[in-house]
Amino acid sequence: MDQASIDRAYARLSRHYDLLFERVFDGGRRRIFRALPDRPAARVLEVGVGTGLSLPLYPKTTRVVGIDYSGDMLRCASERIHLDRLPNVSLLRMDATNLVFPDGTFDAVIAAYVISATPHPERVIAEMWRVCRSGGRILFLNHFLSENTLLARVERGINRWTKPWGFRTDLELAGLLQQTGLRPDRIERVNLFGMWRLVVCTKRKAGSLTPATGSPPGT
Repeated sequence: MDQASIDRAYARLSRHYDLLFERVFDGGRRRIFRALPDRPAARVLEVGVGTGLSLPLYPKTTRVVGIDYSGDMLRCASERIHLDRLPNVSLLRMDATNLVFPDGTFDAVIAAYVISATPHPERVIAEMWRVCRSGGRILFLNHFLSENTLLARVERGINRWTKPWGFRTDLELAGLLQQTGLRPDRIERVNLFGMWRLVVCTKRKAGSLTPATGSPPGT
């Protein structure tokens, strides 16, 4: 899965994305906001903001920066900001594997339904960690390969059809955590049948992530 094919997929999806995914993924999206730090005038980065479905959910005192690689998705998000009158939100087109922000810029960094829609999920997580301040939160919400052997076989099988639409169904959470060295505070199952997982982490110290050694962390 390469960036060019992802761009083409989301250019096709942008005008129909809300109709297809708003209700299906709304429960998980709202769970993210319960896990955000309760901090006045918090500064939050939303990676892969898409059409901006989550933007009206932020408190008006929260300063939100939404980024996305897809210009088509950002145009939809911009329309939402205008219609919903969200002066606390700004949008930028940006590659999530190469964020332009200085280290420790944000109180929280969020990625909802993004990690399996990028060619390099480990680099996205490393950048999310970098731009989050010490004591801040990193949260990502995504479908990961099932721990059930039969379901995992099905998910691996359908991956060939989902990849042309910009996302993969065979991404393993345990392997990703080991690869990045990320240590979650908790992992919650969300959405239909608990098939998606919300990973909540606290950045306890400055510096880069260090890949773990030994067995993958439990999920």
